[in-house]
This record gives sequence, C-alpha cells and structure tokens, in this order.
Amino acid sequence: QRAVLRQISLNVPKGKVVAIMGLSGCGKTTLLRLIGGSVRPRQGEVRVAGQVVNKLSSDELYLLRRKMGMLFQFGALFTDMSSFDNVAFQMREHTDLPESLIRDLAMMKLHAVGLRGAAQLMPSELSGGMARRVALARSIALDPMLMLYDEPFAGLDPISLGVIGQLIRHLNDSLGATSIIVTHDVGEALRIVDYVYFMSEGVVIARGTAEEIRASGEAFVHQFVHGEVDGPVAFDYPARELREDMLAEEAA
Repeated sequence: QRAVLRQISLNVPKGKVVAIMGLSGCGKTTLLRLIGGSVRPRQGEVRVAGQVVNKLSSDELYLLRRKMGMLFQFGALFTDMSSFDNVAFQMREHTDLPESLIRDLAMMKLHAVGLRGAAQLMPSELSGGMARRVALARSIALDPMLMLYDEPFAGLDPISLGVIGQLIRHLNDSLGATSIIVTHDVGEALRIVDYVYFMSEGVVIARGTAEEIRASGEAFVHQFVHGEVDGPVAFDYPARELREDMLAEEAA
C-alpha cells in the first residue's frame, strides 16, 4: 500500500562502479531487489544487459541471475561449510565441472581476496572482515557480469573496510564486470566509485561523480556527505513542544 520507489530513472554503464546512497528506508535495497528480480515493479521496466527483468519467466530469470553476483550485508556464509566449500558451492550447483577444476577455481577466488591460506577455516573461525572477503570470493565464483553489494562496509574496522573497498574496485576492473554498491559509507564509497546516485524518500535527488557529489549544493546531500548535525534531516523526531508535554503530564 506504500510506494517505496517513485519515478526512479537511472543508468549503470557497463564496466563502472556505481554507488546508491541515502538514508535508511529510502529504497536502496529495494532497488537491488528489483534489479535481481526478487521483487517486481508495479510500473516501468528494469533492464539488465538488454533483458527486461520484470518480464522474464522463472527459468529465464534464473539464467540471468547466474550472471549476477550478490554480496549480502553480513556475508551470509553457510555456517556448516568451510571457506573453500562456501566458494565452491555455486560451481558445484550450477556447473558440470570436474571436482579437480572446481578446486583450482575456488582456490583462485580465495587467492584473489587474500584468503587462500584460510580455505579450510569455518565461518566461526573468521573475523568479520575475513568472512566478508570469503563472501566476496563466493559472489565472484561464476565470474558475474554484474555485482550487487548491499552495505559491504557495514561493521568493519578501518583496515578491513579499506581492504574490501579496494577489492571491489580491483575485482570489478579485473573481471570486466559492472558493480552497484548500496552504502552509507561516504568516505570509502567516494574513493572507489565512478558515479553516485543519491536517493531520498524513494526518488533520486542528486547524481554525479564523486567530485560533483562532494561539491553538491543540495542541502540534504551536503549534510549527508559531511556528516553535519544541522540540515534538512532533523535529529529530533517530530513532537509537540516539550513544555506542552510536561504540562500535560502534570495535569494527568
């Protein structure tokens, strides 16, 4: 009954890293779900590589999804599988490759994120940053043409955050892929992305390169980018005057 996104129109060029930014609840993750086909728009079209995602049959959608990679906010690793088996899972599920080749490919993906030596560790034995890197290795297991990242920097220490950021940029360029990053982390995102879309209340209110976003005169964007307390986004939730509340309490 509530419109989450309204009149959204944006393009993500092939080979680029694009950030979708904005406050919680503005529709960023819903946008990723539309691209992946897990929800369908009531109006309009979502196109990926020339295909209209919201008009595909289930079989056609699954074929398209094999060309996509998804890094969930907290990794979403299979807890009863080793790092190696987490990465190898997609290859075993979606290909007929022999196990010897799957082993080599999985080790190459782990090597790409610097965790070949952690192949036999279980998720419970990994730090938060390491788990996110294993999840990243799993998401590129099938060499996707499109990578979707849902808050990839959430909960990471500064070093892990920088490592993940550089891996996203490096892997995108190495694979010749396209990446869409939903994030609140302004500093890291603006260091690695080619273009930014800023959303507020279900609409795109600003767009541009990192430099253009940093210099934006849009009040909301300026407040968000620079982390300012005063601006169009208020600290206080709407309420009547404190004096009125106190008098009402005394009268009761």
